[in-house]
Amino acid sequence: KICRPHEGRNIFFFFGGFMSNKLVSKKHLYILKLVYSALLLALDIFCYTVTGWFCNLRALQWQRGVGMMITVYVCSVFAWIVLADLWKLLRNLRKGEVFVAPNVRLMRAVSWCCVGVAVTCLISTLWYVPFVFVAIAAAFMALIVRIVKNVFQQAIGMKDELDLTI
Repeated sequence: KICRPHEGRNIFFFFGGFMSNKLVSKKHLYILKLVYSALLLALDIFCYTVTGWFCNLRALQWQRGVGMMITVYVCSVFAWIVLADLWKLLRNLRKGEVFVAPNVRLMRAVSWCCVGVAVTCLISTLWYVPFVFVAIAAAFMALIVRIVKNVFQQAIGMKDELDLTI
């Protein structure tokens, strides 16, 4: 028997984000979700301190710092909703429920949260102009999630049609 160097092992290549198999992919997604949740919680807890440090570093007025904190906390609400929906989506995928209506609803909610972040950051450019870049990125992410949601919706229709013919 020829032994291949990576046969039977779970390998995750960090560069390029390539995942060698489904098991590793799911395990790392759960770990990443926990890390993102911890980072978001830390941002929520230390927002005042981080914003004060940033305003001192950039010599910004305290009013701009207050605006930044409001932006961070509003966007944080959307981020927590997205993380909760991603937990539900991955739970459904783990159960083998891929092309189902609840997943489409979850992706729709995620896309609307991205739109909410985009609008919040666009308004926040009134006190800190670089928020425009976050707004553009969030709007682009909303577009991508919406396209994937539409693909899932089409796949559900095709699956239902195929189930009726058998």
